[in-house]
Amino acid sequence: MFDPKTADSLMLAYLGDAVWEMLVRERLFYTVPEGNAEANHIALEYVTAASQVKALVKIAPHLTEEESDVFRRGKNAKTHNTPKSVTQYEYRQATGLEALFGYNYVMGRHERNKELFNIAFPTGNL
Repeated sequence: MFDPKTADSLMLAYLGDAVWEMLVRERLFYTVPEGNAEANHIALEYVTAASQVKALVKIAPHLTEEESDVFRRGKNAKTHNTPKSVTQYEYRQATGLEALFGYNYVMGRHERNKELFNIAFPTGNL
């Protein structure tokens, strides 16, 4: 039986990347009436590792102990490739954030993911 608490951190990050992107796209759907070209341009500012690190700074004080543990596991997971556009530190932080969002997703905590996302990007700031 699948247990999210022992799931591979990189697989949680893999899923969390999609969850994060969905939250960005959902926000843009409701706030960018100009069409998908403009929304895609704006989305790129929020789905990068560097922007996720900035979001993490805002989110971190609001994490539960369980969420902090999941983030730490994701951050410390052994990754094989770091994109040239970010430092290894930024990439690890972003991986931890994505693991957290993936974990909350598989735990059925969709509202919690939205809450954390809204802390990072209050309405009107995305």
